[in-house]
Amino acid sequence: MAPTTICLINQKGGCGKSSTCFHLAGAFAQAGLNVLLVDADPQGSLSQGFFGSEFVECLPEQLTVATLLDDDRFPADDERLIHTTEFERIAVFPANHHAAAFNTPCPETAGLSQYAMREFIERQKEFDIVLVDCPPNLYRCSWSAMLAADWALIPVPPEDPGTQGLRAVHQAIGQAHQLNPRLELLGHLVTRSDRRLLVHRTYQQRLRELYGELVFKTVIPEASAFKVALACRKPVQNYSPNSVAADLTARLSREILDRIALKNKQRRVA
Repeated sequence: MAPTTICLINQKGGCGKSSTCFHLAGAFAQAGLNVLLVDADPQGSLSQGFFGSEFVECLPEQLTVATLLDDDRFPADDERLIHTTEFERIAVFPANHHAAAFNTPCPETAGLSQYAMREFIERQKEFDIVLVDCPPNLYRCSWSAMLAADWALIPVPPEDPGTQGLRAVHQAIGQAHQLNPRLELLGHLVTRSDRRLLVHRTYQQRLRELYGELVFKTVIPEASAFKVALACRKPVQNYSPNSVAADLTARLSREILDRIALKNKQRRVA
């Protein structure tokens, strides 16, 4: 059985896509799920979070996600592509600068390689859940991720720069759905929130007015525990298991799983 795959996508940078993937992996693993993180961002931030920049930047193209984007790609050896981490149940398929050359506009014009990520993930039957970290654009890397995913999750900071491009993201998900009918919007996740700020409270309220139940109840704050844990290359669940940040991440992981279960039930009824 293929794993459940969620791509975290937003065309804006600084929305918390990579950090959400990083910390959610710890929460899912703690819940007993085998987690594969696919880094589809040429910046490689998620990969560097676990392995450091020196190791990740030196990886050759054929050992990174770039090998799935190249129409003349190397034969993929899955075992060499997936890197275990020091954390039980968490593995990473890394990315680095090699993917940048393939992250081009008009991704729907790409050849069969646009399905390579989906084929790769479908082979990873030892994993329960796959989180794909997308770059801050809607080019080929994000497109490949959407064609591979069952669900799209949109991290949204509650302020203008984070919310302005949502319509384009929704349109991209709709276009990808035509080639991948499994893909569905799982919801919007409010990230980097500071409830002391009126502007943040106002935008969060506006998001809920616009999208209703498609906005997750759990809100991820701008908390130092997330940043310190990431700097120490540990998901917050492992670095500070008793912190508010760890509790919120666990709460989010449960809400995601509950939402997926409910939507799958609705699909079966329909």
